[in-house]
Amino acid sequence: MTQTPPAKKNNVFRSVAAALLGVQSDHNRRQDFNQPSALPFILAGLVVIVIFVAVLVGISQFVAG
Repeated sequence: MTQTPPAKKNNVFRSVAAALLGVQSDHNRRQDFNQPSALPFILAGLVVIVIFVAVLVGISQFVAG
């Protein structure tokens, strides 16, 4: 496999969001797996999950009054 240059931040977050929603294309998935390091994707995934949970907690507290 040939490695591609490191992904840009916006591409990493776009890829993580697409993967979380289940709409990641096969081409983009292959491109992600050819990256030299998984660390940017792991960190972006953690950030997105923390934001998602914080939004859910905020909404539930707002609705609960």
